Amino acid sequence: MSTRLQKGGRLIDRSRPMSFSFNGRRMQGYAGDTLASALLGADQMMVGRSFKYHRPRGIVASGAEEPNALVGMGEGGRFEPNQRTTTTELFDGAATVSQNHWPSLEFDVGAINNKLYRFLPAGFYYKTFMFPRFAWKHVFEPIVRQSAGLGKVPQHRDEDRYEYAYAFADLVIVGGGIAGIAAALAAGRQGKRVWLIEQTAHWGGRAVVDGAQIDGRDADAWVKDAIETLGKMENVTLRTRTMASGLYDHGYVLAYERVADHTPGDGRPRHRLWRLRAGHVVTATGAIERTLSFAGNDIPGVMLASAVRDYVVNWAVSPGDRTVIVTNNDDAYRTALALLDAGLVVPAVIDARSSAKGELPEAVRARGVRVLEGKGIAKVKGARRVTGVSVCIQAGEGSELEAIACDAVAMSGGWSPVVHLWSHCGGKLIWDEAQAMFRPDPKRPATGEDGAAMVTAAGAANGILTAHEILADAHQAVGGKGTAPGAVSAAEAPMMPVWIMPQGAGPALRMKMWLDPQNDVKVSDVQLAAREGYESVEHTKRYTTLGMATDQGKMSNINGLAVLSDALNRPIPATGTTTFRPPYTPISMGAIAGEARGEIFQPLRRTPIHDWHETHGAHWEPVGQWRRAYTYLRTGEGVHDAVNREIRAVRNSVGLLDASTLGKLIVKGPDAGRFLDMLYTNMMSTLPVGKCRYGLMCTENGFLTDDGVVVRLSGDTWLCHTTTGGAERIHGWMEDWLQCEWWDWKVYTANVTEEYAQVAVAGPNARKLLEKLGGMELSKEAFPFMEWREGTLGGFRARVYRISFSGELSYEVAVPASEGRAFWDALLKAGEEFGVTPYGTEAMHIMRAEKGFIMIGDETDGTVIPQDLNLGWAISKKKGDYLGKRAQERSHMVDPERWKLVGLQTLDGSVIPDGAYAAAEGVNPNGQRNVQGRVTSTYFSPTLGHGIAMGLVKRGPDRMGEVIEFPVGGGRTVKARIVDPVFFDKDGGKQNV
Repeated sequence: MSTRLQKGGRLIDRSRPMSFSFNGRRMQGYAGDTLASALLGADQMMVGRSFKYHRPRGIVASGAEEPNALVGMGEGGRFEPNQRTTTTELFDGAATVSQNHWPSLEFDVGAINNKLYRFLPAGFYYKTFMFPRFAWKHVFEPIVRQSAGLGKVPQHRDEDRYEYAYAFADLVIVGGGIAGIAAALAAGRQGKRVWLIEQTAHWGGRAVVDGAQIDGRDADAWVKDAIETLGKMENVTLRTRTMASGLYDHGYVLAYERVADHTPGDGRPRHRLWRLRAGHVVTATGAIERTLSFAGNDIPGVMLASAVRDYVVNWAVSPGDRTVIVTNNDDAYRTALALLDAGLVVPAVIDARSSAKGELPEAVRARGVRVLEGKGIAKVKGARRVTGVSVCIQAGEGSELEAIACDAVAMSGGWSPVVHLWSHCGGKLIWDEAQAMFRPDPKRPATGEDGAAMVTAAGAANGILTAHEILADAHQAVGGKGTAPGAVSAAEAPMMPVWIMPQGAGPALRMKMWLDPQNDVKVSDVQLAAREGYESVEHTKRYTTLGMATDQGKMSNINGLAVLSDALNRPIPATGTTTFRPPYTPISMGAIAGEARGEIFQPLRRTPIHDWHETHGAHWEPVGQWRRAYTYLRTGEGVHDAVNREIRAVRNSVGLLDASTLGKLIVKGPDAGRFLDMLYTNMMSTLPVGKCRYGLMCTENGFLTDDGVVVRLSGDTWLCHTTTGGAERIHGWMEDWLQCEWWDWKVYTANVTEEYAQVAVAGPNARKLLEKLGGMELSKEAFPFMEWREGTLGGFRARVYRISFSGELSYEVAVPASEGRAFWDALLKAGEEFGVTPYGTEAMHIMRAEKGFIMIGDETDGTVIPQDLNLGWAISKKKGDYLGKRAQERSHMVDPERWKLVGLQTLDGSVIPDGAYAAAEGVNPNGQRNVQGRVTSTYFSPTLGHGIAMGLVKRGPDRMGEVIEFPVGGGRTVKARIVDPVFFDKDGGKQNV
């Protein structure tokens, strides 16, 4: 049984006992415990169930690589599923529950799957759930959904808060072991701004547990002095409980700090997400011990040898009274010595190597422990906990030579450097045959924009496993001056790669050798995948789910790809590794969101005139992050009546629209015209200064993504208007192309949307209203349509555009944002004699539909090209290319059967429901009626007195006058005639007066 030792425990404070619960059972630990060490100290060996077979699962590791020991933690608004017990610090009152079982951990109905394992091999879900067809929805899908996932979804609002933080450093060192500390000391003494971050609460890593001597002192003492020295350096920042989640281009490091997980409710943010910009990054992230693949290696009580050592030394916890050690390397003998020092029994060390004569094996022999050379474990005995092991010849097939009674097994299959951060930005790996590991290839690091390495691996993360070499490598990694710290540790003999134990194991044993214990992936599963043709490691991963658990294969992947390589009869380097992707370990959704929750979940953007709208009956509509007035309600007036009133006012006199939200992007530079010619379908480089031109933007796939009026301000400067919701997206789109594709073009862009208030003055009396303000010549002759002027209006600095989205005489006036409200008030006052009427977005939409103008997001849905909308006139025939041009020439895009824009007028004058589909003859394979078009915009037009609609219809423009039907529910249909999409003032006389 596992138990708390009477003495020892370098990290716990026995004077501060802490109470916690597991599945309602009260237990006790100490300050400094992790939840895992506290559970083991209370003899809680089984902590969960595996995903597929629901087999008993115990604690395997002591760090972030732990695949099994995940629990639900907290209550109410602080409940969090899938908390890794090995990295969760114990706190008083912690409430935890095990996961993935019903009705209880000890008796789980799902364990029936374990009896059915022959019918549930790797990839079984690709071969089942197909027939009969009706059963998917009513039988299979409900079962799959019920079975999916491990933990329970929180049901209450999160009570904690989270935040972002930002910092810059010359050097970010990831990992607070002796390599990271040595690198920080060397860099700090050079005056560099250094960040040293460590994911646990303690400094020192493995060296302080393994008993290394550094500069003549115990590693623990050396670490404490070094951290004290670093803490006094003003140029060095130290952060514990901070995990480097990912490394990105330009030295961008995302770091996840668990600020108050161990002190819930103390008022501090629970998590902090750091965005660090580093001149260079050193990954001193250490190495992870690998498991050995033998039958029963998943039974609770089978643990990594290094983890057993950690629990004994750090937390004074014994996983068992009698622990058998099985290994292929010398390092595991340190675990035997640690157990013996604690007064525990080691019945035997089973070493797969034919000879184990190094310094550490001899030290173990000298303590009276048997070392069984050339042997392996045929199988582990027990169900919910270990009761013994069967010893066999490693070179054999698994026949039992002897049985050894024990209650724990400590296994060590070698070490794998933590290369995730190195690999995130493209750093390549090389196979080290001698140590059986993938390690960073120093000749192929991740590089920055200058082509130089932006990341350096140091210490065990670089494949170096002895203390004195680790310190020297870390010192050198940062260009340290002088002599590196020196260390003394026991010499180690070469390890022997062991991927299956015993190597000749038959099918019965291989079907009980677990590679990924959380997802229940076995050696036999990977071999099955190879037989079925999954030769790529990435395909095998997805077919078997190897490495797809919450630990992302930290322990299982190397063993799995070695088994795959053997099955394919090719070397391990030829098989390669799966892709390392951020985050290194899971980070909370709260940390990702930061403070963006509740009222500040999304910034609420207001125009300079927002307060006026709010006090004058605005009925709000969300448009992106903006709030725009949908209409202005008067006392006793409904929304429909208000919209109609506003439209009539604009058509008959004059109206005002707050258009400040429209995107305004400055594009400037010697190559700006060339750049805009590529972004827009028509020519912008030829646009004369003082003129405006309507333009369309398409994606690389040819689909229409935004539109707006482009204005040429000067010889090298253009102002691009975008849709309200598109400003940030299109600005990002521009920068993406400039930074990633056309990086040598001399173009500057700026989003100036919020620098201006913009008001549309529209209607037959628009010119008269502005002339009352005075200061600018506004006649048709002096100021033609699609031109702009800059000057003053009523004393306000103004840039005026002669453009129209309503089909009426219209001017859009931009003034500095600080003058926006005053300008609006001046317009209202000057327009009193004309009955000036503010109008909202719905009136604008209806008037543009009456004119047949498209609206991005209504007439477009990501599959529509300009030609579908009869906008071929806005596509230049002169230029050779623009974004989307080649895509629009594909056969599917020029198919005459495509749905194209038309107007739709119901025979009875009613309004077709928005989004309605036009029915066609026949049914599709699902038994649904075929369709031949859909409604994109539909309104009641007070100007025309009946419903109008725009829609995309198959070969629409060729079918003018034809009547089609729209099913609208309840067995009813609405008949509509296909007409010209321009319903009002087709010649444009009203806007050109």
